[in-house]
Amino acid sequence: MIPSSHPLAAIARKVEAGERLSVDDGLQLAASHDLPALGLLAHSARERLHGDKVYFNVNRHINPTNVCYVGCELCAYADDPNAPGTWSYSPEECVEMARRDFIPGTTEFHMVGGLHPRWKFPVYIDILKALKSAFPEVHLKAFTMVEIDFLAKIGKLTVPECIQTLRDAGLDSCPGGGAEIFDETVREAIASKKMSSDRWLEVAALVHESGLKSNATMLFGHIEEPRHWVDHLVRLREQQDRSGGFQCFIPLAFHPKGTKFAHLPGPDMATKLKVIAISRLMLDNIPHVKAYWVMLGREVAQVALRFGANDLDGTISDERVTHAAGGTAGKGMTVDDIQEFIRSAGLRPVLRDTLYNELRPAS
Repeated sequence: MIPSSHPLAAIARKVEAGERLSVDDGLQLAASHDLPALGLLAHSARERLHGDKVYFNVNRHINPTNVCYVGCELCAYADDPNAPGTWSYSPEECVEMARRDFIPGTTEFHMVGGLHPRWKFPVYIDILKALKSAFPEVHLKAFTMVEIDFLAKIGKLTVPECIQTLRDAGLDSCPGGGAEIFDETVREAIASKKMSSDRWLEVAALVHESGLKSNATMLFGHIEEPRHWVDHLVRLREQQDRSGGFQCFIPLAFHPKGTKFAHLPGPDMATKLKVIAISRLMLDNIPHVKAYWVMLGREVAQVALRFGANDLDGTISDERVTHAAGGTAGKGMTVDDIQEFIRSAGLRPVLRDTLYNELRPAS
């Protein structure tokens, strides 16, 4: 597959043998500009795990509020409570939004929002309960590690107590946002008021210990360097060795519009594909890597399915976080669209639920 004289030949032998790649291997991959070779290696690892299957689901994003006291430098989504264009939806309004765009076969509500300085803990509980009461069969994937840590504080609970209370209200799993980049120097520049990387991993471990699954993310294409990708991936891999609850990794392409880094161009196509490939190669213990088409762009996401990714997320109606930062991939795809999108890449679409149970065989 890779010639023996190629600079990545030793890594290729490890990949073929199913061996874990080292930090040095990761740094070598990150330094390589041989995009086709990276794609071949990552796709071979992906095929060994998933064959030609590409997973997707029928889901809807719900963002209860964009009011947030944190004010991260990288965020175009969160706003001051008194700024124009903010929203804070009641539990009843969240249900109405979900009902408005609900289509048969919807299996997941993906819910994240800002850290509202005026909402009390019961508001979040009531939103979960209202959604679960109205849609008892729909999986509620809600609250990042940042949000859970915040909710524990305003609820005057330990994090395990908070997680159990959320579960009792209807929480089924957690998304993976807020990880950003784990390197603390970079993190201080892009999200100076956000929880530390160690705390993010600690809360993730507590989520996993409770029996819930979560995803994990990495935001790339801003001021970080390739070595920071490798550090981030290795730390996630080590945490997965310990707690085992990450089911999917999502590399998130930075959209600079409307942020304090609006002068930056954002990641180009080569960077997006390289990060997808390195993620698949380094994360040997996280089963799924997602080509999140909303942030990568549809065309790049389709190519990413040949660079290590085996999941596209889902139909995603009413996504607002990336859209607020200038995302142009659109706010939704139909089931037929997403299946044709996958088939056009020469792969087989598989309808899944949030926990990757197959609901419809590959076709």
